[in-house]
Amino acid sequence: MADINNQVANAAATDKNAGNAERYRMRKQYTEEVVPALIKRFGYKNVNEVPRLEKIVLNMGLGDCKDNSKSLQLAVEELKLIAGQKPVITTAKKSVANFKVREGMNVGAKVTLRGNRMYDFLDKFISIALPRVRDFRGISAKSFDGRGNYAVGVKEQLIFPEIDYSKVEKVRGFDICVVTTAKTDEEARELLKLLGMPFAK
Repeated sequence: MADINNQVANAAATDKNAGNAERYRMRKQYTEEVVPALIKRFGYKNVNEVPRLEKIVLNMGLGDCKDNSKSLQLAVEELKLIAGQKPVITTAKKSVANFKVREGMNVGAKVTLRGNRMYDFLDKFISIALPRVRDFRGISAKSFDGRGNYAVGVKEQLIFPEIDYSKVEKVRGFDICVVTTAKTDEEARELLKLLGMPFAK
């Protein structure tokens, strides 16, 4: 047990030396509070076994403005403000006549966040954006995929403080997928819960 405590202490010291440790509150919280709590709960023998966040993917469908480049650009700009990183525009992989979609047409935008930006976004989502949702009673604890990854949908981009209500052309939703290194949903749920994710009871 003493050996794993030393590993945790070394990991915390390394994280503090990574620069801007104070700014990335959630990253510091993970190293100093979440890791010891997970070790105690699941009895990991090595600190490297402890589940951690790998990446967060934001995905916005923009099929409704596939023929309107201005609307598409506005939506991409909003996603960029929310994520703090430039999105990649996704294109249709095949043509679907019923939806008037041709192969190669712009149909969405996505952003993959890693490292400090990932922690920064999750901290903002949990502590600022979710409390601004009307009649908020927590998010579902069932949206795991069986391999330790969690997905949640946002109905309005307006819950994020970066969005200026007066400049919004249309209320849009998007999906947030939190990818973890957890082997089971139970471990991933505990990881997110300890980071402050407000799961509904």
